[in-house]
Amino acid sequence: MDWDKLKIFYSVAQAGSFTNASVSLNLSQSAISRQIQSLEQELKVQLFERHARGLTLTDNGEYIFKTTHEVISKLKEVETTLIDKKQKPTGKITITTVRSFGTHWLTPRIQEFMELNPEIEVELIFDDKELDLSTREADIGIWMRRPKQLNYIQRKLADINYHIYGSNKYLEKYGYPKTINDLNKHKFISYGKGAPSPVFNPDWALKLGMKDNKKRKPIMKVNSVMGLLLAVESGVGLAALPDYLVSSSNNLIKILPNYEGPKSEAHFVYLQSLKNVARVQAFKNFLYSKVSEWKF
Repeated sequence: MDWDKLKIFYSVAQAGSFTNASVSLNLSQSAISRQIQSLEQELKVQLFERHARGLTLTDNGEYIFKTTHEVISKLKEVETTLIDKKQKPTGKITITTVRSFGTHWLTPRIQEFMELNPEIEVELIFDDKELDLSTREADIGIWMRRPKQLNYIQRKLADINYHIYGSNKYLEKYGYPKTINDLNKHKFISYGKGAPSPVFNPDWALKLGMKDNKKRKPIMKVNSVMGLLLAVESGVGLAALPDYLVSSSNNLIKILPNYEGPKSEAHFVYLQSLKNVARVQAFKNFLYSKVSEWKF
């Protein structure tokens, strides 16, 4: 059964005449008549009673009309649903980022996002190793480097600033460094081996103020930014930490605040195929609005 002919039949039945139908279909009356005759021959039934005042449906025509109406209505319903799904943020979204950023900065803001988008189901995956977005291990990555993959859309999210921090407990015991040279008298904790390291240039604080590219020997290394934070908070020593990580800590003090570490960039990353997905756009817009309120 030819669907194009059925649509013409449906329009004619609604219009009540070839003349009225020709306007809505933008076809000549003769072309419409030929299509109707062809459909009647294909179905081997008469669909219209033709008379001077126009057309009326036969019993078979009524049956075909109702069936076609149901199909067209269902197709319009499907079309509307698909448009709504595209325009309304719904469904599941999986976001991955490094543990420190995800735990200390992202998680406290997710509740607000979920309240604004109650039909979105959120899954957060915190891992210092980058997940493969191309195999849909996650929908969105918030990464501390620029991605190399060509099929990813990436946009800079924020500059991540680093400073040296120490705890009140440690500084009361060992004193507050007032100059770069004073750092040589202090204990340092450094980021250990990691692949890839979520800490940008982790040795910069060990080299600060040193000559000939020498660096201070740390008393401790830990390959977890969270572990690094906890070690500093407990008074083990000084360490370079991203500023966002210490924002909620009342125990840490910024050392030599005029000396800032090399900036790293956080990037918002997702697949090209997801660029028009409403839930992805909703999360992107929300995240950038939160970043604009925060001084990294």
